Amino acid sequence: MTSPTGTVRQLIREHYAHLTNSERKFAQALLDDYPGAGIASITAAASNAGVSTPTVARMVQKLGFKGYPAFHAALLSELQAKVSGPEARRAVWASEAPESHLLNRFAEAVTQNLRQTFANIDAAQFDAAAKRLASTEGRLYVVGGRITRSLAEYAFTHFQAIRARVTHLTSSSATWPHYVLDMTEGDTLLIFDIRRYEENLLRLAEIARARGMQVILITDQWASPISSVADHAFNCWVEIPSAWDSNISTLSLVEALVAAAQEERWPDARERFERLDELFELTRLFRKP
Repeated sequence: MTSPTGTVRQLIREHYAHLTNSERKFAQALLDDYPGAGIASITAAASNAGVSTPTVARMVQKLGFKGYPAFHAALLSELQAKVSGPEARRAVWASEAPESHLLNRFAEAVTQNLRQTFANIDAAQFDAAAKRLASTEGRLYVVGGRITRSLAEYAFTHFQAIRARVTHLTSSSATWPHYVLDMTEGDTLLIFDIRRYEENLLRLAEIARARGMQVILITDQWASPISSVADHAFNCWVEIPSAWDSNISTLSLVEALVAAAQEERWPDARERFERLDELFELTRLFRKP
C-alpha cells in the first residue's frame, strides 16, 4: 500500500461519505482538535472520541494508511511542518532537491501548488464567499499578518474598486480596537493567516464572530486555527524550494474571488470603475494613453 498524499484533514474530507457513523464520530473529534486528537496512542485517541479502538483502526485504513502508526506519523509530520521556520524548510528542500536547475524545480512546485489549491476548493463554498464579498449590505474588513499583509492590501485595493464600504485594517494590532469599535452584525472579515499562525489574528477573528460577523479565511494547507471560527476557509498550497512559503496560489485564489465578486456586482461594478477612472483623470494621478 502506498502512502496517501495530502493532509489528513484533506483525506477525511475526501473519504467522509464512505465512513460509518462511529468512524465519522472519530473523524469529527479529530477535526475539532486537529491534529492534537490524533497525536495520542490509538487507545487514548479512541477513548477521547468515545469510540472503539477497532473503529479508529478501520477509519485510518479507509484514509489510505497501512495502520495507525503511519497515520500517527503523518499527523506528527504536519505538526512539525506547521511550526517550522525558514531554516528548517530550506533544509528539507536542500536534502531532497534533485539535480535539475532551481528554476525547473520552482516551476514544478508552483504548478503543483496551484493544482492542489484549486482542486480542493468546494465550488459552493467559493460561490458563497464571493457573494458575501460582493454584498454591500454590511461593511467588508480586510486584514493580513506579518507576511500576508501585502495580500490583504492587494485584496483591499481590488474590492474597494468593485464595491463600497471596504476597510483595510493596518498591520499593527494595537490599532485594531479602533476598527472593532465600528464592527457590527452583518459585516464581513476577510482574513489571511499562514504558518506561523498569529495569535492576534485568531483573537480578532473570534471577536468578529462574536459580534455576528461572517469570517472568510485564506490560509495554507495545514490550516490556521482561525478555521475553527471561520464561515468559509480556503486552503492554499504554499511549499516551494525555498526557506519561504509561496504566495502564488494564495494570490491566485484572491484574484479568482475578486473576479467572481466583480461578476456578482456587474454592472454596478462597471459604473464604479468608470467613476474611478474619471477621478484619476481629474486628479491627474493617472492618465489614459
